[in-house]
Amino acid sequence: MFKTIIVEDEKPILELMKHVVGQNPHYTIIGAFSSPLEALEQIATLQPDVAFLDVEMPRMNGLELAQMINEVSEHTQIIFTTAYKDYALEAFQVQATDYILKPVTKSAIERVTNRLHKQRTVVVPPAPSVNQAATIKCFGGLEVRNPRGELVRFPTRKTEELFAYFLCHPNYEISKWHLVELLWPDLEEERVLHNLHNTLYRLKKLLKEQEIHLEIIKINEGYLLQTHQQTYDLLEYKRDHEAMQPKSVDLLMTEQRCSLYQGPLLDRKAYIWKTALEEKYRQQYLAYMRSLIQYDVEQQNWKMADQRFNQFLSIYPLDEEMNLYQLQVYFRSDRKDQMEKKYADYERAYLAEMGIGLPEEIVNWGKLHRAM
Repeated sequence: MFKTIIVEDEKPILELMKHVVGQNPHYTIIGAFSSPLEALEQIATLQPDVAFLDVEMPRMNGLELAQMINEVSEHTQIIFTTAYKDYALEAFQVQATDYILKPVTKSAIERVTNRLHKQRTVVVPPAPSVNQAATIKCFGGLEVRNPRGELVRFPTRKTEELFAYFLCHPNYEISKWHLVELLWPDLEEERVLHNLHNTLYRLKKLLKEQEIHLEIIKINEGYLLQTHQQTYDLLEYKRDHEAMQPKSVDLLMTEQRCSLYQGPLLDRKAYIWKTALEEKYRQQYLAYMRSLIQYDVEQQNWKMADQRFNQFLSIYPLDEEMNLYQLQVYFRSDRKDQMEKKYADYERAYLAEMGIGLPEEIVNWGKLHRAM
């Protein structure tokens, strides 16, 4: 068990960090601070094993705080949280153990936990009552790891694709004819059913061998993936979205939904059937991020709004709607220099990627507002 403190100046993110870190059984949170100065006052007394530090904080940034923590609590392992990849090198220059890109997710905490255990001179075994679980990621790419943290390799591409389709439609009966049409559209009926049965056998065998507690059961003329107690990012995202009240303004819940979205659904997988689903979840993520940014704008919390823009645009750098929205926010908040730099950077990136100039709507907006 790691005695842990969290230092984050943005209170909504601090609450989110407490929730995500607190869910991991290997951490006991003994302090949570929105002020780095208050945290520094308590370090010598608390002597934490792990400190999660926001890099971008006023008065004293995370890098400076880490250096001071190293002086008064040598055994404390530093984990930086940041919205910017550029801080990674600086992080390790102050002897940080690791860094996590915001928004912080359960899978990121698990990755850090594995590293902390490896670096600990005395390995502390997990409590006997805690059952380790496999980890499955669908957003940002398909990644499956067994309870030992080992990457699961699929015996065939069709086995992987079949599993991916089940993950996208959990606890829902799927016709065998629908599955064969998706995976083998050009084969004869006799061969295609043989292929489906073999692929299902391989997948069930893999799930059992890798201790992944998902079950594929036969129902009538189809199959169903039972998730039982196993969870994963897409399943949590779907549950959160379905439980969401219309026009909900629950900041923390919306933060949690956005933290699950680490990139396009099954990114870099050339599955034809995923196209509509990928766009559906992208649109949901866009709507969530816009609602969070709108809240920040209303509160005139420009720093947080900028972080959210960077979070979204790190995944979809050329998105026209979000780039225009950021230009509009810069204009409304009277940050003309940042608006000009943003416009120039976007114009350059768009030309490099698309080979053409900016969309007409953005060009017209620029003509109207840049001269003001």
